[in-house]
Amino acid sequence: MKVAIGGPLKVTFRPWVEGLENIPAEGPAILASNHLSFSDSFFLPAVLDRKVTFIAKAEYFTTPGVKGKLTAAFFKGVGQLPVDRSGARGAGEAAVRSGIQVVERGELFGIYPEGTRSPDGRLYRGKPGGLARVALATGAPVIPVAMIDTEKIQPPGQVMPKLLRPGIRIGKPLDFRRYQGMEHDRFVLRALTDEVMYEIMTLSGQEYVDMYATAAKRQIADAAKVEKEAEKAAKASQARTDKDPSGS
Repeated sequence: MKVAIGGPLKVTFRPWVEGLENIPAEGPAILASNHLSFSDSFFLPAVLDRKVTFIAKAEYFTTPGVKGKLTAAFFKGVGQLPVDRSGARGAGEAAVRSGIQVVERGELFGIYPEGTRSPDGRLYRGKPGGLARVALATGAPVIPVAMIDTEKIQPPGQVMPKLLRPGIRIGKPLDFRRYQGMEHDRFVLRALTDEVMYEIMTLSGQEYVDMYATAAKRQIADAAKVEKEAEKAAKASQARTDKDPSGS
């Protein structure tokens, strides 16, 4: 996959990378990245010599049709792990277990602490479950990663990517072993996650929003629905006026 996908990707888009020396040549580590685009999971592994295993939603593996089978084959080929997100708690537990297994094998585990793609390019509050619990359970270093401009290459809903040059900034490893044994303390989970998000914000230069991206997406969807209904009502009112200009 690195030859078939990674090579052409680097030649075509020429992503720039800073901090590559912060990725260990061997041994376990957790890569915690912001999430701007579906293509993030392509660009980051493409610029690294080592394999990165991300958690992927189960729908990528179960979608029917030719496109679904090709998508499933790709994600299986790059070693991504499917997680059923239909139940929030079950999904979180599955992600934690999978992450721990990857790290305990001495591999690189990639995770998006925001839990979903940013709806508007800003950096949102990290969810304290998966990242913090895997880090505390394994003692592996957490390496903050900032994806730059990937949302401009392939915005949500756009199939064909634009030929723009994205960037990747990789920060210095963060050691959280001082918190080991405290994985059930919600204040520790929150503090660890916030520290990582601060480092990602510093690397990316994004505006930080102290709310979850999932909540922001709901707000945006609700606002779009209200606007659509208002436009529909305005058109209906205009149609009535055009039909009966006298208003009688």
